[in-house]
Amino acid sequence: MEQQALALLREIDGVLWGSPMLLLLLGTGIYLTVRLKGLQFRHLFHALYLALIRRKEAHTEEGDITHFQALMTALSATVGTGNIAGVATALAAGGPGALFWMWVTGLVGMATKFAEAVLAVRYRGKDRFGTMCGGPMYYLSRGLGSRRLGLLFAFLASIAAFGIGNMVQSNSVADSVEAVFHVSPLITGVVLASLTALVVLGGIRSIARVSSILVPVMILFYMAGAAIVLVQNAGRVVEGLQLIFAHALNPTAAAGGFAGATIRMTIRWGVARGIFSNESGLGSSPIAAAAAQTRDPTTQALVSMTQTFIDTLVVCTMTGLAILATGVWTSGETGAELTTMAFAHALPGGKGGIIVTAGLILFAFSTILGWCYYGEKSIEYLFGERAVLPYRIAYCLFVAVGAMVELDLVWLLADMMNALMAVPNLIGLLGLAGKVVEEANRYFGDRGSGIGSQASPPPG
Repeated sequence: MEQQALALLREIDGVLWGSPMLLLLLGTGIYLTVRLKGLQFRHLFHALYLALIRRKEAHTEEGDITHFQALMTALSATVGTGNIAGVATALAAGGPGALFWMWVTGLVGMATKFAEAVLAVRYRGKDRFGTMCGGPMYYLSRGLGSRRLGLLFAFLASIAAFGIGNMVQSNSVADSVEAVFHVSPLITGVVLASLTALVVLGGIRSIARVSSILVPVMILFYMAGAAIVLVQNAGRVVEGLQLIFAHALNPTAAAGGFAGATIRMTIRWGVARGIFSNESGLGSSPIAAAAAQTRDPTTQALVSMTQTFIDTLVVCTMTGLAILATGVWTSGETGAELTTMAFAHALPGGKGGIIVTAGLILFAFSTILGWCYYGEKSIEYLFGERAVLPYRIAYCLFVAVGAMVELDLVWLLADMMNALMAVPNLIGLLGLAGKVVEEANRYFGDRGSGIGSQASPPPG
């Protein structure tokens, strides 16, 4: 009976994440890219300047955390197992061309992320404690005028947080730690839950402080390991790039343990894993963007869109090229095991496995922190401020539970919640696209450059 229920849920999940949903997510990004006249390409360097160099407003503005902290909090939730296991799965199932479609998803997803953040800041508010509240539930109710859609999104997000942002992550950490260091999942679960409690019980400022330190360190650590792999296989990096472009629109023949892939499989796996990695269109990251100290929605939106650039165009690319340059993509392995094999190819003696395992632990822990904030703001929207502390406590307890149980059912339900929460969010983005263009025009118009200009405005 249990197996039949799981099989049914897999079928439902397959339908929810089928071609219509992927086309809707990708199509929304393309539509917003056109409406914004490719803003994410023309103003990328200005956005990176705001995110990584200026990092906060010149004057104190309303908000709980700086631009940089808001970006790192959002990155903490998106830079996760998808950057290690997700990329490998896409390449193992869709071939090298899948990475090209991950790039496409990331590039148009930057416009989606920009729009989400603009609306999150424009329609945000404050709770009775004076902290910021924003995200799809607020721009759906205040901007689109549909409180029902806002309630639906908040309900789905509050549940999804326990799955994809919590139990699935702690389970991945427990499995990796047990395999490499032979530590019991019980011990891993208790330690992970305790560390989570130390951070999340302090609210968004505590999460943001930890994320602003943890996220840059973990990304640089993982990228350093990937860079060593690429340097050691420098002669095959160009070959890897050629494989990506050659198979983006051409079937990939069977080779070694690779079973071959059709064009449809290549596109589907690339788009699906790209969206899973950067979450553009799902509506999660604008909740963090709404907490930023800013006087202008577009300023934070420019910062927020660099999240997708860093996640997909940088981190996922490093993973993908490491797998292709070492040639292990034809081994028949998939997921984190395939990435581990690529790192071990250049870093023998267990060093490669340790880097990937450490990356998984850090990425998963940061995801747990970021999604706690998304979940608590969703539950606050549904039941008020008094529900936040009980939610945080329950969230920490489920971190320990997730490390010790089989998660087939949890994973499927969480995946379904993610798909369902994207629907009201995309309705909001499409319905309020005119407001996004209005804000962008005003911002760049004030700086002597409309969104149709070919030059980025001067930093500042």
